[in-house]
Amino acid sequence: MTSNTPNFINQPVEQRIGLYFQDKHPIDVELAMARYAEERGITEIWQADTRLARDCVVMMGALLAGTNTTRVGSGVLPIWTRNPAVIAASWSTMWELAGRSPSGHSRVMLGLGAWWEPIASRVGENRHRPLAALRENIESIRALFTMDEISYEGEFVHLDRVKLDVAYGDASPREIPIYLGATGPKALELAGETCDGVVLNYVVTAEHIRRSVERVAAGAERSGRTIDQVDRPELLVCSLSDDDPTEAVRAGKSLVAYYLGTEPHIMEASGADPDLITRVQEVVGWPATEADYQRAADLIPEDLARSLMAVGSTNECIDTVAEFVDAGVTCPILYPLMDDMVPVIDAFAGWTP
Repeated sequence: MTSNTPNFINQPVEQRIGLYFQDKHPIDVELAMARYAEERGITEIWQADTRLARDCVVMMGALLAGTNTTRVGSGVLPIWTRNPAVIAASWSTMWELAGRSPSGHSRVMLGLGAWWEPIASRVGENRHRPLAALRENIESIRALFTMDEISYEGEFVHLDRVKLDVAYGDASPREIPIYLGATGPKALELAGETCDGVVLNYVVTAEHIRRSVERVAAGAERSGRTIDQVDRPELLVCSLSDDDPTEAVRAGKSLVAYYLGTEPHIMEASGADPDLITRVQEVVGWPATEADYQRAADLIPEDLARSLMAVGSTNECIDTVAEFVDAGVTCPILYPLMDDMVPVIDAFAGWTP
């Protein structure tokens, strides 16, 4: 496999830092913060495509057009929502739009995932054999990025003499790195075997990240690579406030409650007590309201929140992020949970563990 992974993964100078945008903040605020983050040296933004909220392709196009050097990725695009040829065409378009980063690499990154319950089944998608479906999407999209005509016959992907039809303009290969959003051990190994990188999930402990990196390494070995050749960014909630660190912790606890109440793979990976999960589920369902989150936050122990995310004052958040970097994360992708993103950007601009 030809890797498009940037060669700055393990540079020991300034720590790579990214931001994670979901739908916590208004779109105009996110676009303004993307420009501010670029000025402060934040190198990456990963746009969510999780619930039926904001479409990552639309947002990524706006983020790429509104910045000059920032690399932008999907964190992550569910494979069940688009045909792989359409995915390849969308990312090819963004590749044309964005140009290259100062390091010479693609400014656009493709993060793929298998979606999650209960949303998939509620919209009529049968997540049958998701690992096989992911592999086929990764292989076929990578082949399409060569700009050659390809045929691919799998269980899920069927392409008959298909190519990205660029009649005008640059038809050179799209050197777009492919990432897999993975939480379970088999998906982590698949990422290490087939992808340029893995987007590690959030609301998990640093120890869980260490075990995850071991599984990625096992997958990388199957394709003749080492773990150092696989990028390992991780989504990491950052609820930071020096004015009111107690409220920052409480905001983090409400998000923990949401994930323990709605997403089975996070429930398992978090290491939370099963009795606690049951009590949280009695309060938080899908879709949940902000009032549900606030009620459920009272059930979450503070030490659990601190083990799963960076919460509290600037120094407390920096210490927690450093723990995750030490566990094997190459680029913390910080999800600013408070209304004001500026303190998070300022705290980590130019940061070195």
